Amino acid sequence: MTRKRSSSRSGRAPRNVSRPGQLRIIGGDHRRRQLPVLDKPGLRPTPDRVRETLYNWLTGELYGARVLDLFAGTGALGLEALSRGAREATFVESDRQVAELIEQNLATLGIAQSNVLHTDAIAWLQSTVPDTPYSLVLLDPPFRLDLATPCCTILEAAGWLATESWIYLEVEKGLAPQVPDNWQLHRELRAGDSHARLYHRHARALDRDQ
Repeated sequence: MTRKRSSSRSGRAPRNVSRPGQLRIIGGDHRRRQLPVLDKPGLRPTPDRVRETLYNWLTGELYGARVLDLFAGTGALGLEALSRGAREATFVESDRQVAELIEQNLATLGIAQSNVLHTDAIAWLQSTVPDTPYSLVLLDPPFRLDLATPCCTILEAAGWLATESWIYLEVEKGLAPQVPDNWQLHRELRAGDSHARLYHRHARALDRDQ
């Protein structure tokens, strides 16, 4: 999910930063493309700096990736992954209008190998059996609702993750969610009121022995 963040003190948007009401793809095939964002309270693309840092961390891991963007919001994280070489993405967003705009933005970019689900992320994870595991999960739940730990638990327990998958988790500053013990912290970043972590999943010892 993308949420309301502190605004710039200057009345002019800095260069190479998404303007209010717009989402800018910052790398890959659709670099510099501007896409609309709905004017809704709390809805704002993940900042350019955070997206750039995340995908620098994932250099070499995106090509052909199958991506799951939970609490998708504007879809900024998943769209960026697709622009940079991911094979397909599933966007899960509970707000119907926001979900419909992600669909429109995918069509604008000519991306067909993706789908948008208008549903509650946790309920969907609990009620769905994945056909194929995901190699990258983007998890940015609403702040202060204690959704991060349950999501991580379900992702690990219900077959959503490929053996060597990557999980991006963004939570409010000061929160230390519990993650499965086979998720190794790879990198982390503090930006404003959020704390972003990138985990690399490995097979459990029991799985390797089978």
